[in-house]
Amino acid sequence: MPFLPMNDTLLAAVSRYLQAHAGPDGVALTPIAGLAVIRALQPSGLDHAISRPLACLVLQGAKRVALGAQSFDFTAGDSLLITADVPTVSQITRASVVQPYFSLVLELDLAVMSELALEMKLGPEDPGAPVRMEQTDIEVADAALRLMRLLERPAALPVLQAQLVREMHYWLLVGRHGQAIRQLGWPGSGTQRIARAVALLRAEFAQPLPVERLAAVAGMSPSSFHQHFRAATSLSPLQFQKQLRLIEARRRMTVEGASASSAAFAVGYESVQQFTREYRRMFGLPPGKDAEAMRGAVGAAA
Repeated sequence: MPFLPMNDTLLAAVSRYLQAHAGPDGVALTPIAGLAVIRALQPSGLDHAISRPLACLVLQGAKRVALGAQSFDFTAGDSLLITADVPTVSQITRASVVQPYFSLVLELDLAVMSELALEMKLGPEDPGAPVRMEQTDIEVADAALRLMRLLERPAALPVLQAQLVREMHYWLLVGRHGQAIRQLGWPGSGTQRIARAVALLRAEFAQPLPVERLAAVAGMSPSSFHQHFRAATSLSPLQFQKQLRLIEARRRMTVEGASASSAAFAVGYESVQQFTREYRRMFGLPPGKDAEAMRGAVGAAA
C-alpha cells in the first residue's frame, strides 16, 4: 500500500515529539491549534467524551470507538473521522511498551472549511453518519508529516502553520472523507448553526442555559432547534450539557485531585446526591471509586 512508507516516517516524527512533550496521560498538545499526538503503552479503559469534529490518524496499535450501538475498530493506516459533536466511548485495544499505540488528531476548523468550500464551489451534501472510518489518504498523511516536521522548526511555525493546516483540510475535503465533511464547511448550513449553539454549551456548561437562548444563537425556533440539535448530536441540549458536566467533573477529580462534592459544585450541580447518581449511571462507578481507578490506570501507564 502506498501509505505504509509514509506511515513509518510520520510515526517516527510523532514518536520523537511525544518523547519530548508527552504528559503523564500520553497526550502531547502542540503549538498548532487543534493538533495533538497520543501515545499509550497498554490497552486503556473506556474513555467517555463529547468529541469535536476531528480527524484521527492511527499510526500504530488499534483503537475502538463506539457511538451508541455502532462501533468502529481501526488500526495503523486508518483514519477515524467525526463530523459532529457527538458522545463517543473509545478504548485503545492494542498497545504495549514494545509497540505503543500512536495517533495524530486534528480538530477540524469550521472557518477553514468554509473558506475552502467557497473557493472550491462545493455545495452542501448529506453528511451521513457522524462517525466513519476510512484508509488514510496519502496526501493527508503527507500534510500531517510536514506539520510534525514544522514543529521541529519553531521559528517557522508563525509563518507556515496556517497554510499547512489549510492544506490538510483541503486534502480531507477532496479525499475519501470529503462527502462526510463538506456540510461542515457550508456557510449557514444547519450543521454550522448547531455548531454555534454547541460552542455556547461548551463555554458555559456550568451555567443554566435555557433552550430559547441556544435556539436564538442557532437562529432557529426552539422546536426546530431541538429537532436539529438531536439529529446532529444524538442528544437533547439538556443531555449534552449533562454529559459535558460529568466529563469535566471526572477530569477535575482524576487530574486535579478534586473531591466529588467540589467537582460537582464546580460544574454546576446543586445536589451532590444527584451528581453521584448521574455520574454512576454514565461511568459505572461512584465518583470516588471511579477517580481512584482512573488515577491508578494513568499511573500504571506512566
